[in-house]
Amino acid sequence: MILDFIPKLVPKSTQAAGLEVLMKGAGKFTRYIPIPQPTLMVGPGSSARMGEVIAGFGHSKVLIVTDGVISKLGLLKGVQDALHAGGTKTVVFDKITPDAPIPLIEEGLDFCREHDCDAIVAFGGGSSMDASKAIAIAMTNPKPLRSLAGYFKGRSNPLPIYAVPTTAGTGSEVTVAAVISDPSREDKVVIIDPRLVPKMAALDASLMTGLPPHVTAATGIDALTHAVESFVGNWATPYTNGMALAATGLIFENLRTCYRDGGNLAAREKMSLASTYAGLAFTRANVGYVHAIAHQFGGKYHTPHGLANAIMLPHVLRYSAPAIQKQLAQLAVRAKLGDDSERDDKLAEKFLDAVEELNRDLGIPLYLDKLQEADIPALAKAACYEAHTGYPVPKYMTQKQCEALIRQVLPPATKSSPTTATGKAVAKPAVRKAAAKKSSSK
Repeated sequence: MILDFIPKLVPKSTQAAGLEVLMKGAGKFTRYIPIPQPTLMVGPGSSARMGEVIAGFGHSKVLIVTDGVISKLGLLKGVQDALHAGGTKTVVFDKITPDAPIPLIEEGLDFCREHDCDAIVAFGGGSSMDASKAIAIAMTNPKPLRSLAGYFKGRSNPLPIYAVPTTAGTGSEVTVAAVISDPSREDKVVIIDPRLVPKMAALDASLMTGLPPHVTAATGIDALTHAVESFVGNWATPYTNGMALAATGLIFENLRTCYRDGGNLAAREKMSLASTYAGLAFTRANVGYVHAIAHQFGGKYHTPHGLANAIMLPHVLRYSAPAIQKQLAQLAVRAKLGDDSERDDKLAEKFLDAVEELNRDLGIPLYLDKLQEADIPALAKAACYEAHTGYPVPKYMTQKQCEALIRQVLPPATKSSPTTATGKAVAKPAVRKAAAKKSSSK
């Protein structure tokens, strides 16, 4: 991580103040690191059009990295047909699973070498794109995947990557990072390098219409988390703020529609743009505690990343609210929850309430079913280490505070859990009471 020496050298009593100053300084440096942006193709059928363009680049054989469901549904046909028509051969590695583990990525790496591929098309959700990035850089930097973790660990350029996201959430089609899981250590490995940004990405909404509602929900809140954490963090810039605000507005306007009417192409396309805008924001401005905690849930319990973010986002925002009231107010205005004539504290509270309401409307569970009380200290320790050595968080927390935050999503010990058997959220009594009060006052 950027500042992983700090916790070892700075006394705990002064770490928060020291970390904030140092992370702000690091932000002034990182904003000048050149980060490429992929050429974007947008609209139904754009994946096939991208295939036509890639074929013109002269690659001899392209590896398509995806999952078995996408492969069986025939969603690869457009891009494959276009590549073949242009004289480019393809092979498909379709074994990717959520939070793709290192052994699986090593299998994909062997497959890529065996077929002598010279480019990769990442086709699918965040796991397919992250796996593609890891394979691309490991192909040209032959060393253990874990040794590539961190910043700029690869000497040679990775294989060219092209991306076709089939979910609107991760933003990986425009980011510098690959996040993969290490089952042997029950944690996540993050490889960061600007050269991992795909050369081109196709935002093809026609590929997203069949997404199940729960996947639409979790990936959509994932995109919102990227937008919000980049906006409230200490590395935000005018450019990242513009992208984050645009993403937030699009998400509040379109995510519920996509959840209820998955075939709505217009809403799907706007959500795909929101995901990309949020990706552009956080790949420069970075993220915060929501991601730090979510990564631990993913590593320990294999919780899907978007779902982990969605569960933790309201809690982290409530904790950070005193330090980010102005930013929350701006987000509220962009989400059309109020106007800038209102006081910042009122607008901030509206935004916090709206995030919780959005989670409820999308069936996001209140609790993490697999979370165990005994695991919380280690999870909090790892989350704080990740956040404090890599993320420009706006308000620091101690390990005890982080433990308390995580404990809020611990499932109740009784059978009368506020989470239904289907995993859908049932509002806490206090939340239901507040909602009833609001409705009665209308």
